[in-house]
Amino acid sequence: MLRSVAVVLIDGVAPFEFGVVCEVFGIDRTEDGVPSFEFRVCGERPGEPVGANVGVRMIPEFGLDALVGADLVAVPAARLREHYPPAVLRALREANANGSTLLSVCSGAFLLGEAGLLDDRPCTVHWHHAAAFTERFPKAQVDPNVLYVDDGDIVTSAGTAAGIDACLHLVRRELGTGPATAIARRMVVPPQREGGQRQFIDMPVPANAAMSLQPVLDSMLESIAAEHSVADLARRARLSERTFARRFVAETGTTPVRWLTAQRVLHARKLLEETSLSVEEIAHLSGFSTAALLRHHFHKDVGVSPNAYRRTFAAEAPPVRPA
Repeated sequence: MLRSVAVVLIDGVAPFEFGVVCEVFGIDRTEDGVPSFEFRVCGERPGEPVGANVGVRMIPEFGLDALVGADLVAVPAARLREHYPPAVLRALREANANGSTLLSVCSGAFLLGEAGLLDDRPCTVHWHHAAAFTERFPKAQVDPNVLYVDDGDIVTSAGTAAGIDACLHLVRRELGTGPATAIARRMVVPPQREGGQRQFIDMPVPANAAMSLQPVLDSMLESIAAEHSVADLARRARLSERTFARRFVAETGTTPVRWLTAQRVLHARKLLEETSLSVEEIAHLSGFSTAALLRHHFHKDVGVSPNAYRRTFAAEAPPVRPA
């Protein structure tokens, strides 16, 4: 269970990436039904200013000993350098050995790599730093094309927005869909983007709003249980199938099939948390033709079976069955 979060600041920290972690874990959102987190900002010398990479200074309240026992230890991006503070690297290794999950945002992965924690493990980093990262840490299995990589006790993410995705993914993984969606709503960001989506999108914004595929995406979500062939979606968008498929990847970073499957799994998670419907009923309402197909995609995306997920995240109050 995710209850305590410690953030490590070093000289040259990037305020925005630090702010991402603060926004997700450091703000009291109990009025929105989100459990409160014990939030600690840590540094090698507590009470002393740490320089940021934009000419401001921040003062960590806690020392590195406060990493001990934290459920999550987050490492925001910081200025790249030849050597990182040995005490910080040692503290990260000790935290991981003692059971803490580690999260890096953008170039924060360099600290995890320097600590030897990414050897022979899948990970990612901002595409701009991928070549330097691979050269410096040849044992790391870096994928520069994805938003984030969840390798269990270590989660690495790419650029700034991908850090938001990774943080929300961790909330969803540990606390369920409800808290993650509530935080995303307050932040006005998508509640879920697949970790496997591309980092760099060639055409992130349509030439004008009228050309956006958002109405098509909305219609897919509104009728998530219906069949949605590429040919039908292309007709709705008034595009050829080839142009539609290319535009879809350009706008979302993934294919129509993968995007829809991810949304269906997300919908199934919500139903498992909030209703007493059977797995078979949830499969039907989520657009999977059979319970077996739901179990396959659910385990692939979430890592556990639907029933195991329900046992962990089902609401304590008597569940309500939708009309």
